[in-house]
Amino acid sequence: QVQLVESGGGLVQAGGSLRLSCAASGTTFSSYAMGWFRRAQGRGREIVAAISWSGGRTYYADSVKGRFTIFRDNAKSTRYLQMNSLKPEDTAVYYCAADLRGRVGVSSEEYDVWGQGTQVTVSS
Repeated sequence: QVQLVESGGGLVQAGGSLRLSCAASGTTFSSYAMGWFRRAQGRGREIVAAISWSGGRTYYADSVKGRFTIFRDNAKSTRYLQMNSLKPEDTAVYYCAADLRGRVGVSSEEYDVWGQGTQVTVSS
């Protein structure tokens, strides 16, 4: 049973940076694709970024391209989301998720395991 735990959220001013971490435990981690999603207040969950198990394929939502970077450290069974040039519209609860079939999906329905979420608040 894979378990995911996010950390690194917080309050930051517009233009600032945060790095989110997603630590996995429970089974072999490196074969899974991982995604970061977010849910802003009053809105549905949306994909932010995803990465294949090898790291060779990545996906970014248009709204974060050039500002966010997804990467992994297999030795630590951890995935990261580096968020730079943050904007107030990035304010949301951020979730990491694992796709046990190794795809780089953009739909939340393609992901099997979810973390509890971490709040990111960007002030203007």
